[in-house]
Amino acid sequence: MLSRHGIRSLCCVAVATAIMGFGTTASAETVKIGFLVKQAEEPWFQTEWQFAEKAAKDKGFELIKIAVPDGEKTLTAIDSLAANGAKGFVICPPDVSLGPAIVAKAKANGLKVMAVDDRFVDAKGKFMEDVPYLGMAAFEVGQQQGAAMAAEAKNRSWDWKDTYAVINTYNELDTGKKRTDGSVDSLEKAGLPKDHILYAPQKTLDVPGSMDSTSAALPKLPSNVKNLIIGGMNDNTVLGGVRATAGAGFTADNVIGIGINGTDAIDELKKGHSGFFGSMLPSPNLEGYNTAAMMYEWVTTDKEPPKYTAMKDVTLITRKNFQQELTAIGLWK
Repeated sequence: MLSRHGIRSLCCVAVATAIMGFGTTASAETVKIGFLVKQAEEPWFQTEWQFAEKAAKDKGFELIKIAVPDGEKTLTAIDSLAANGAKGFVICPPDVSLGPAIVAKAKANGLKVMAVDDRFVDAKGKFMEDVPYLGMAAFEVGQQQGAAMAAEAKNRSWDWKDTYAVINTYNELDTGKKRTDGSVDSLEKAGLPKDHILYAPQKTLDVPGSMDSTSAALPKLPSNVKNLIIGGMNDNTVLGGVRATAGAGFTADNVIGIGINGTDAIDELKKGHSGFFGSMLPSPNLEGYNTAAMMYEWVTTDKEPPKYTAMKDVTLITRKNFQQELTAIGLWK
């Protein structure tokens, strides 16, 4: 029979074992992080997800991917993340004006939130600078786009006297406005006269929308125009513009269109020749990996990401190098 001291010792061992077992279970619990994107079918977001998953593998957390094409699905997804034990999430919202609602929902569920690609705006349309954000340095990337168009015009020995630019704009989106403003800034610095630049407001950010806006601008051009530069905030806004010029009688040799993003230009660049010359390719791989890694550090060490991380590096991809550049970041299949 055990003495009172022996029983007490066994109890202590049992309690200690139970505590150690509980600690092992708790430490082994996998950290869960959400990654929400507005257009899951787009190659850009597919790449972000792919590299966010790589970060999850490297860091040892679970990534929960959810498509959020509208406001209702966005708020429902945040509730779902909380119910599944997530600690935070990265999001490219379907509408930047959802920012206050997203932040409120995140706080109500005890989740940390970081924006990627598109920055939240408040009820007054101002950036919510208290929410960590990683995205392209819009104006600077636009400047590189404009400089690339000017360089190609010089390469073709175009005379600015008979060269005009149609810039498809979407100023409702601050990121879009900054990109096109930056592009125009570089074109003007390269010598293109201000009165040779036509702005064509778009109603929708897609190929049909840019075809419509460019088609409306072309009749405003003087009769002596020989060469055209087509600009816009992304690939689709330039692709539509280039197609509109073909319908108006311009040849591919007399048109230079350079987009931004690269991922929506792949099919066009596979074509032998067109007025769509190329695209400024950012780094969706880095954006996906870095934001997921930043969120992991935030939820595990309480190290909050910077309020703004600007991504300035872009690569001009053309028919000569696009396959090589896309392969390097896993976008070529």
